[in-house]
Amino acid sequence: MSATAARASGRRILVATRPMSRVGRARERAETTGSIQLLVDADSHRILGATILGIEADEVIHCIVDIMYADAPYTVLQHAVHTHPTVSELIPTVLDSLHPLERSA
Repeated sequence: MSATAARASGRRILVATRPMSRVGRARERAETTGSIQLLVDADSHRILGATILGIEADEVIHCIVDIMYADAPYTVLQHAVHTHPTVSELIPTVLDSLHPLERSA
């Protein structure tokens, strides 16, 4: 689900974002273009969507998709231990910054 679709759904949505310039693995490889965005239903705590643009996006997205298919709350992913050094190890940190998504963009 995109942020636009999430807003239109009428649900209470939480969003978390992080630019790749603040991801150690991306800085290490000098590939800091892009960002991570996660959308979560505020009531069910289920991940509704994710956008990952940048280095190792393929490595990160499977972690998120697995939690979505398991119908598990985002907190399962937030409290998981991820391998270092990877981009996915930043997902718990990104989730720590969840805040309400503004209704208008």
